[in-house]
Amino acid sequence: MDVCHKCGNPQIIIKRKQSGQMLCQECFINTVQEKVLKDIRKQKLVEKGDKVLVALSGGKDSVMLLDILNNLRKRKIIDLVAVTIDEGICGYREDGVEIAAQNAELIGVKHRIVSFKDYVGHTLDEIMEDTGDRIACTYCGVFRRWIFNQVAREEGATKIATGHNLDDEAQSILMNYMEGNIQNLTRIGVKSESSYEGFTVKIKPLREIPERETALYVVARDLPVHLAGCPYAGDSFRAKIRDFLKDISQDHPTIMYSTLRGFDKIKPVLKEEFSRKATTGVCAECGEPAAGKLCKACSFRSQWKKE
Repeated sequence: MDVCHKCGNPQIIIKRKQSGQMLCQECFINTVQEKVLKDIRKQKLVEKGDKVLVALSGGKDSVMLLDILNNLRKRKIIDLVAVTIDEGICGYREDGVEIAAQNAELIGVKHRIVSFKDYVGHTLDEIMEDTGDRIACTYCGVFRRWIFNQVAREEGATKIATGHNLDDEAQSILMNYMEGNIQNLTRIGVKSESSYEGFTVKIKPLREIPERETALYVVARDLPVHLAGCPYAGDSFRAKIRDFLKDISQDHPTIMYSTLRGFDKIKPVLKEEFSRKATTGVCAECGEPAAGKLCKACSFRSQWKKE
């Protein structure tokens, strides 16, 4: 009979294909929490006194991230503020915003809801109606980073924590390899930093947790979670890479870990050879970090003004 490899409980909720380890509900929760907190210490992602802004969408990854970081808040190592961006995706985002608010209220953390409409001037739905040259993820990713950086400064946050999991990171690495985006590859990692003082450090504490385990974690912890998929995600290049990696992982369950490990070994060389060390400046329009005269967000906004 299969039993938990930690405590002998016969009620197994997971058998990890990559290691063969079997765990019951309690041992699975404890193992995942210990793994994330160990990675935070090992990678020095937070320091005592940090105020961490959690990018809380209401989805499984960000809900899990908030729950685990709350361990450090309860021990008075860090302070937390949760921020949810309402991109303005009709019929999808409303539930996520409500569930994000429920999770923040459960643990008593300050929660802000900010919107594309207020910061950008357009909802994502409106942007997609007016433009036909790019997929939604391009605009969404640029504006979300732009807004989080501004809100982090408004809140006095010293770190921005996102719920990127192992699957997300492996997808990003493979996407940029295949598209030849070497500059983007130099920016992928567990911690994103910049010499520009207006840039808030971004951290990814869940970077080594597979997506299926983030989903199981929120179920095992009985946390409210928004499970619907973004209606714009289906057309993206990332979605195609996601499906490819999931398919190949059936026969090669460690492929995402090896993708991550291999990339981390060559990243120092990539940074040394290809980082644009002297090009980071300040956007003339908004004051955010920019490689040119305008940051990417203001480049998009300036195009709309011309039109």
